[in-house]
Amino acid sequence: MKKLFLTAMAMITSYVGISQQKNTGEVIRLDPAIDELIDKDAKIEVLGEGFEWSEGPVWVKKGGYLLFSDVPKNTIYKWKEGEGISEFLKPSGYTGIMPYGNEPGSNGLIINNLGQLVACEHGDRRVSAMPLDIGGKRTLADNHNGKRFNSPNDVVQKSNGDYYFTDPPYGLPQKEKDPTRETGVFGVYRIGKDGKVTLLVKDMTRPNGLAFSPDEKILYVAQSDPAQAVIKAFNVKADGTLDGGRIFFDGTMMSKQGLRGLPDGLKVDKKGNLFATGPGGVLVISPSGKLLGRIDTKQATANCAFGEDGTLYITADMYLCRIKTKVKGATW
Repeated sequence: MKKLFLTAMAMITSYVGISQQKNTGEVIRLDPAIDELIDKDAKIEVLGEGFEWSEGPVWVKKGGYLLFSDVPKNTIYKWKEGEGISEFLKPSGYTGIMPYGNEPGSNGLIINNLGQLVACEHGDRRVSAMPLDIGGKRTLADNHNGKRFNSPNDVVQKSNGDYYFTDPPYGLPQKEKDPTRETGVFGVYRIGKDGKVTLLVKDMTRPNGLAFSPDEKILYVAQSDPAQAVIKAFNVKADGTLDGGRIFFDGTMMSKQGLRGLPDGLKVDKKGNLFATGPGGVLVISPSGKLLGRIDTKQATANCAFGEDGTLYITADMYLCRIKTKVKGATW
């Protein structure tokens, strides 16, 4: 009984909300233009710590709270001002009865046009949607032409209702060498309003985070490959498909210089600037592709999301952080 009690207590105390303000890292300013986006006195505030790998933050306007994934723990957590952090959903991405690798849980999260929670699920290898008020998931897509996805990673929804998502191998037990792989590509896909799944990009080595420009004419896709740590920009055609793409930003040398992290999750503000996790924290990049500075959390930084008031929430390894910005996200 004592062992069970101690195990339960370890689970309860495996993460900690910060009751008193704790800061981490710094803002590295490389161009004066960043001062128009982030105040010179802005601090990176730690809201919680002790997570195994925090990911996929999303702000829920109805209720005023943040949801985010801990991928290895197969859990979605909730953070709310004045209440701190609590467990929101478990299991979040793997509902099997056997162990499933070291990244079984949900990864990228969004709130769709209907107010539902949409999750990229590693272990169940699907993109799902769930009403926040009553629960009960339904599968949006789990295969392309009958072949199961690898491990959907991140997702975004266009204003017309179409979903775009990436499918690298990170959630598979043996990654790219996993014997259960069914598809030969690490693709970028679209789920149409009719439910049809279309493969749009098949030549990226590790597609990861993605986001639309404010006018939805460009889809940015990060590639988490140390040999080519880039963000690509694809022009969105009238039928929703993409052109061949171009390299928008190349962070390969930053990675080789020892800065922690690779291109991962990203968001776009109303002015078209990218807040993109990568080597050295959250990279702040102008619409022309110029690096304006870095929100350096001093950790490998996975993802970020804007709240409705312009606060940028950041998942950085074991931390959940936030920093106040002078801009709002493109979707607010």
